[in-house]
Amino acid sequence: MAEQEFKIDDTVDVTDVKCPTTFVKAKVALEELDDGQILAVRLNDGEPVQNVPRSLKEEGHEILKLNDNQDGTFTLIVKKVGD
Repeated sequence: MAEQEFKIDDTVDVTDVKCPTTFVKAKVALEELDDGQILAVRLNDGEPVQNVPRSLKEEGHEILKLNDNQDGTFTLIVKKVGD
């Protein structure tokens, strides 16, 4: 797996929660990081993978990559952008 193009500073797994909690958990995890740090978010296919990247982008963060894990989940790589 070519996961290591980015230095992942933290990982959050939101596969156990439903929207909109998926976004909330991802957002809280991002808020705990410093600007420029990178968060990996593991999320389910369907609503989460449609909504979470878009919502984080609307918050001003940079979506670096979305990996399909081939098991019904995705890993979203997000860079925290400061206010």
